[in-house]
Amino acid sequence: MDLISHLVGLARIGARVDKRCLFAADTEMKVPAYADDEAAFHFILDGECTLELPDRSIQLTAGDAVLLSDSPAHIIRTPGADQPRASVETPGTAFDTVNSPSGDVTTDIFCGHYTVGSGSGVLLLRSLPDPLLVSFGTDESVRTVAELLRAEAREEGPGTAAILDSLCAALLAMMLRRGGLPGAAPWTALADPRIATAVEAVLRDPGADWTLERLAATASMSRATFVRHFARLTPTSVAAFVTQLRMMVAADLLTDADQTVATVAGRVGYRSESAFSKAFRSATGSTPGRYRRTLGA
Repeated sequence: MDLISHLVGLARIGARVDKRCLFAADTEMKVPAYADDEAAFHFILDGECTLELPDRSIQLTAGDAVLLSDSPAHIIRTPGADQPRASVETPGTAFDTVNSPSGDVTTDIFCGHYTVGSGSGVLLLRSLPDPLLVSFGTDESVRTVAELLRAEAREEGPGTAAILDSLCAALLAMMLRRGGLPGAAPWTALADPRIATAVEAVLRDPGADWTLERLAATASMSRATFVRHFARLTPTSVAAFVTQLRMMVAADLLTDADQTVATVAGRVGYRSESAFSKAFRSATGSTPGRYRRTLGA
């Protein structure tokens, strides 16, 4: 299994389309904050808008997708007068539709959120830049997703919610596979296929002794070349990178009640249960035992 598919599978990510926004000029929509295990997203199909966050404003145009890991309260606003008009929301079966009070539609946006069903998912969101903005432009595969979203939204029949949610789950994978994302490993590592090979190897066998020399050999590089390329791609250290991947795997393994914490520790490369517990708590904010209890495992 490839790196993106593996990590998304560990994260147990769910997608939900909440609203379709069909806006004319001079319109704004206020979006409340989401829960801690939810990450808001907006996908601009047509037109342009401004995303107003507490600390910045981001201009979005057709083909842009943005993910807000922290998901604070924010505002979507279309260009126009200094005094934008409030949008009007109409409840629907699969999703709500949000319109401008009047005027011709110029901007088409699908808005929703992703949920994470594991500690791995929490770590995945923390590893991403926030906000994560990917500009797909005229990418053919993303245009196909956009057209399918439009077509299914027009129907809004049996199965529409499931189809829309699946399409937005695919959109997330498309965002993550864009090489060179700013932020922490492993996402920036995807910009170099050789280092991505090392990432995949750690995920396949997290309990192995992943020394710098072994990682370099896996990437078909010398030790010095590996360090140089890794430092160029990501701000984290090699040791922190390996720990991050191990903790993502550990969070998934802890969902299995038949595996003791000591067993999980050994499977991800820790001989000491206490050392593993310390690393897990540092990564997730919870001890392995408490994390397991919250899952009911």
